[in-house]
Amino acid sequence: MVVTELLSDPTIRTDLVAFIRAVPCLEIVDGYWERAGALRARLLRGGHKARFADTLIAQSCLDHQIALVTRDRDFRNFANYAGLSLQ
Repeated sequence: MVVTELLSDPTIRTDLVAFIRAVPCLEIVDGYWERAGALRARLLRGGHKARFADTLIAQSCLDHQIALVTRDRDFRNFANYAGLSLQ
């Protein structure tokens, strides 16, 4: 998802495309889709914003126990209510 979002920028420089393609991707772990659905439902039930794509990104990080490097403040809900580590 992240690679798709980054590469969809119509003004992206060629050197950045090469850099993005060289970054390793996280594998989808069994049960990912179910956990992501449950995560999103939990946040939405609590009245918190949980965009679909953001949920998938957060779940990938949670599954691999890695921090998400972002400036997007929407991920704070995942940090506050699901234990996502942000940097």
